[in-house]
Amino acid sequence: MKNLRRKTLAAASAVTLGVGLAVAGGVAPAASAAGPDTTFLVLAPQGAKTDQAAARVAAANGTVVASYDQIGVLVVRSTNPDFVTDVAGAGVDSVASTAGLGTALEEGETLEVSAAEAANTTADPTKEPLFGQQWDMPMIDVPQAHAVNAGRADVVVGVLDSGISSSHPDLASQIAKNKSTSCLGGVSDTTESAWNPTTSDHGTHVAGTIAAAVNGVGVTGVAPGVKVAAVKVVNDDGYIFPEAAVCGFMWAAEQGMQLTNNSYYIDPWELNCRNDARQRPVWKAVQRALRYSQSKGVLHVASAGNSNFDLAHKLTDTGSPNNGTPEVREDLTNACLDLPAEAPGVVTVSAVGPTGEKSYYSSYGQGTVDVTAPGGDTRFRTQGRSSTLTDGILSTTYNTTTKTNGWGYKQGTSMSSPHATGVAALALSAHPGMSPGQLSAFLGSTAEAISCPGGVYNPVPLIAAGPNAYDATCSGGQHNGFYGAGMVNAYNVVK
Repeated sequence: MKNLRRKTLAAASAVTLGVGLAVAGGVAPAASAAGPDTTFLVLAPQGAKTDQAAARVAAANGTVVASYDQIGVLVVRSTNPDFVTDVAGAGVDSVASTAGLGTALEEGETLEVSAAEAANTTADPTKEPLFGQQWDMPMIDVPQAHAVNAGRADVVVGVLDSGISSSHPDLASQIAKNKSTSCLGGVSDTTESAWNPTTSDHGTHVAGTIAAAVNGVGVTGVAPGVKVAAVKVVNDDGYIFPEAAVCGFMWAAEQGMQLTNNSYYIDPWELNCRNDARQRPVWKAVQRALRYSQSKGVLHVASAGNSNFDLAHKLTDTGSPNNGTPEVREDLTNACLDLPAEAPGVVTVSAVGPTGEKSYYSSYGQGTVDVTAPGGDTRFRTQGRSSTLTDGILSTTYNTTTKTNGWGYKQGTSMSSPHATGVAALALSAHPGMSPGQLSAFLGSTAEAISCPGGVYNPVPLIAAGPNAYDATCSGGQHNGFYGAGMVNAYNVVK
């Protein structure tokens, strides 16, 4: 089976952001010459302070640009080509350059809704003009939930993504600006321009699914009463670097957020193997940040991925890295995880289309997928139903070329994850004080179970890249590999 990379699958042809661009850092020159200005993660021993590590950084001609003392992680810049060897010693557990570890966030063009359509479509009882095209919201009982509880403003969701348009009419009132930041380079920058989108509307689309306002304009979010905070981790070339993700998790913890949405994966390999010397420091740093934020009350929700990959049976990874020439890694073990989706305590979300069946692209895996949610499936050929572009998820958009706000369709597990995050935000609004573990369990216990389809699942053989390219086998009973505990349900968590 071809191991496709995770991406937001759009209703139109795919456009890849940043693929093929040179990655910052490059290849270090000979030790006799100064190297490029490179970012490093320097880790102190678990539980130790960073003082000694910071001293070694200075001695090795490095500069600490961000210090996460709570978890013993330093983000460092240096032009010393021998920095990795020079900094090693007492007080340093591990060190790694993050040059080449940027993950390309791949997106397709958004199918945009015209201004006339956005203004004139017949409204339903929510008074939102485009709600009639949001097939995903009735699927998870959002109208019934809103009649009981539409969310509380003291619940803040961190959207770790490409930024959120603060001028969007459906989002301007929904953003917790005082808790928003850019984490590019691993360093927080709270200026509004820094956390607004520049080359991607992915984060704006995700934010709208979670919390677009009920204001007579455009669409509604799952939890329009809550707030979202932009935590920008995708740079202008379309890359997510590990230091940005670490910064994002730590920012969410220190700002008192209860939830984050993570529609991406960390480092350019589909699977991060903690027994791989290249990846081990990244694994450690991310794990420390996740554990710390969880201890501060943050539940992280993440997309399962768009590779139609069985995460419960990891044998090979043939499509990675996604920022260079793919390598073939075989005989993999459970030491290799999809991050952050498979990190302990993270809620992993698969995707379904309008029929409620697994989206053809959605990754899956028994014991890995926790719940499922609408993510769109624009190529269904089942039950005599024609494929339509509007079988994607309709949400808020920002055209980074024309610098205009709008609404449009995308599809992917990037879209299913914010549905689950929105439901979790409603749950916290109705039942304040739940710990991350309690909230995760509550999402599962209130989900609507979906049984495995019989036999081998291949919904779209006509568009397969090769014979049976989208084959998938579902395993498990009431809690299974395609849907986990089932479809998240907004009404069940508030009633």
